[in-house]
Amino acid sequence: MATNNPAGTRGAMGRYPTTLQKAAAAVGAVFLLVGILGFIPGITTNYDTMTFAGHHSGAALLGIFNVSILHNLVHLLFGVAGILMGRTWNGARTFLIGGGAIYLVLFIYGMLIDQHSSANFVPVNTADNWLHLGLAIGMIGLGVALSRGRDTVHAPGRTPGVTG
Repeated sequence: MATNNPAGTRGAMGRYPTTLQKAAAAVGAVFLLVGILGFIPGITTNYDTMTFAGHHSGAALLGIFNVSILHNLVHLLFGVAGILMGRTWNGARTFLIGGGAIYLVLFIYGMLIDQHSSANFVPVNTADNWLHLGLAIGMIGLGVALSRGRDTVHAPGRTPGVTG
């Protein structure tokens, strides 16, 4: 049987066939990149002051966003989740909308806590808080907009949205 793919290869189209899935994988890849960059001195300023967790970490990604080892690990895990969940349509939608909801909660949490208290264990600063709001809006927006017009549950062999 002839295929368009060279023998033994599987293109990104096979892994992420819909725009929704591509978006989830792309967002995941960005989180992976951010998690890696958080561990690179120079890209992360005051690298020598980075702590595992807590508000005492003086490290800042790009000199703007507070980071700690825990914060970077969360970005790495979120990235892996996006790439893996993006392999299915439902997983991609869940990652984008659910992840956006998590970032909305983080925004609210960051606005309510005293940034100089032990409650700021991630740690976050004002720049992180506003970035979290932007991520929440962007991820939820992508998840909703790119999943419009498709039933999330359908019988095998049927085209979603087609009745009869």
